[in-house]
Amino acid sequence: MALGKIEIILLIALVIILLFVGAKKLPELARGIGQSAKELKKGFKDDEPEEVEKKTTKKTTKK
Repeated sequence: MALGKIEIILLIALVIILLFVGAKKLPELARGIGQSAKELKKGFKDDEPEEVEKKTTKKTTKK
């Protein structure tokens, strides 16, 4: 099984990250990245209904 250029680059990047972060901190780093991605997706989902609502309804003010 031969590795392509992308697989080799990813493998090298993972080894470098492992050296800098350390084996003990790697799960914490992965967990933090996962939580950040989840919050980002949640933020995008929360923003969409507000934008649609703003476009479809007009604000009225009383004088």
